[in-house]
Amino acid sequence: MLRLGNIAAFYLLVLAAPALLANVIQGVRTHESPDYIRVVLDTAQAAQYSIFELQNPHRIVIDVKDAKPRSGLSLNSTKELTHIKGLRGGQRKDGYRIVVDAEVGFRPKSFTLKPIAPYGHRLVADLYFPKTNAKRKVKVEESPRAATAPVTTGRDVMIAVDAGHGGEDPGALGPRSIQEKHVVLQIAKRTVNEIKKQKGFDAFLIRDGDYYLGHRKRTALAREKRADLFVSIHADAFKQASVSGASVYTLSDRGATSETAKWLAERENQSDMLGGVGNVSLDDKDPMLAQVLLDLSMNGNRSQSIQVGEAVLRNMGKVTKLHKKQVEQAAFLVLKSPDMPSILVETGFISNPGEAKKLAQASHQLKLSKAITAGVTEFMRANPPPTTWLAERREEIRYTIGRGDTISEIAAKYGVSSSALKQRNRLSSDRIRVGQTIYIPRG
Repeated sequence: MLRLGNIAAFYLLVLAAPALLANVIQGVRTHESPDYIRVVLDTAQAAQYSIFELQNPHRIVIDVKDAKPRSGLSLNSTKELTHIKGLRGGQRKDGYRIVVDAEVGFRPKSFTLKPIAPYGHRLVADLYFPKTNAKRKVKVEESPRAATAPVTTGRDVMIAVDAGHGGEDPGALGPRSIQEKHVVLQIAKRTVNEIKKQKGFDAFLIRDGDYYLGHRKRTALAREKRADLFVSIHADAFKQASVSGASVYTLSDRGATSETAKWLAERENQSDMLGGVGNVSLDDKDPMLAQVLLDLSMNGNRSQSIQVGEAVLRNMGKVTKLHKKQVEQAAFLVLKSPDMPSILVETGFISNPGEAKKLAQASHQLKLSKAITAGVTEFMRANPPPTTWLAERREEIRYTIGRGDTISEIAAKYGVSSSALKQRNRLSSDRIRVGQTIYIPRG
């Protein structure tokens, strides 16, 4: 038989059970991208929730079932967010409610994310700007073009420069709180500025602020602007702090060329989980046909990706230590674009204290940007895309010999005879070497 005191304790325990089992909201964070405001709730458990809109005035309401805030939870994370007045919260009988007070009618999309280091459970609400509302404009510091004659015929070669990570995904973490996402954005901005100085070239940033974009979104943005080349810039880490040096990677469908390449690819491909990407909707295409077409397109661009990668790596070797002296290959998701050659540039390893210090310096970032630009422009001048000013110019093309090149193949590629090519470069035989520069006569 239960004693009276035990019965009382039992009922107190039953009454307290909902509070003991409550899902604790441990933090609230916000990020802004050109298309939406992201509100992230860090929760102790997988959240059960509902989200809806209210008008007059505009509000987004997020109800988290059986939840309570941690002690001292702050909702003051909306400073300078476009069209957001503020966040407020309050305990309800069946959970906790967070209200986003807005100036416009946002379109909310929400999803939950499973734990992945360094994060636990997350409830993500992406509040998309109204279609009728102009997208947020982010001011990007730009350098003026070089004082050259304007391009009158033919389009500019367009380069997409992608700064890795961002927002929820800080990327690699170095000493003194150095975060990869900030370092690579600075390098990317400097690279765009350097490319824009070159006659016949233009460039744009895929990510121009501290927000995350999924891998497929990054290549889609490059495709929308008809980029001729996709350059993804990173500064990653490795298991051993002693690993250092810059590298250039291209896409591989057969496996990585080194342990480092494999490890980095696996780490980078987890970014969508870190950055917070919800359900991915695929185009309504026959999967087998789509894969065949994709493979054919990628195979056509893979050799060009290696060539431009070699040019970039060669120029980076003039300003910094190289981790590998040849272009490596790995299955990076961000490089899987069928429309254009794509490379991933590792500017160094933040996990190496000495290299992390250099990567944070503006002077070193500028050197890296100039080297990347030199490699890109060198390749494009030798392989000008059709309809560009570079393709239409009447000057001779400078071509740098890459692995596997032959005189006959180069001659066929540019529509000249092998004898004319050898005569212009005073070659007595078909023998050429990697890294050698030759001139392609224009007829």
